[in-house]
Amino acid sequence: MSTGSVERSWCVVVPHHATGARLARHRLASELADVVPPVLLADLVAVLAELVGNAVRHADPLPGGVVRVAWRLRPTADGRCVQLRVTDGGSASGPLLRAATPDAIDGRGLHIVAGLSSRWGVERDGLGQSVWAEFDPAVAAQPGLAIAG
Repeated sequence: MSTGSVERSWCVVVPHHATGARLARHRLASELADVVPPVLLADLVAVLAELVGNAVRHADPLPGGVVRVAWRLRPTADGRCVQLRVTDGGSASGPLLRAATPDAIDGRGLHIVAGLSSRWGVERDGLGQSVWAEFDPAVAAQPGLAIAG
């Protein structure tokens, strides 16, 4: 595991298609496997899969039929903060936490994001929307704080 204190970031585009989530997960896992602890990597992969899957299912693509996926690794006094960001063409309703009944087959994705990340939120601009999730060791004791921007 690397212990450098340099900020690093990655940005990739994946198809606005179910294969996009798989491609994004594999790229994230390969880039961060030697950089973050395995437990954190598993949470990052799960959250990224949810965010890209939601973008594909519920939002329009960016021009070119793609979704932009980015992650940033920033050193902190308590360890490493990782931010995931998925940008799509937006949707009419935007991402919302929904109440899911025990027998519902969907509706839990953002609950997974909120439960595994330190905080998450949505930012919109004239081109679309970005849903982000942050994993901060300093906030690990208080997961799920949602901040919409």
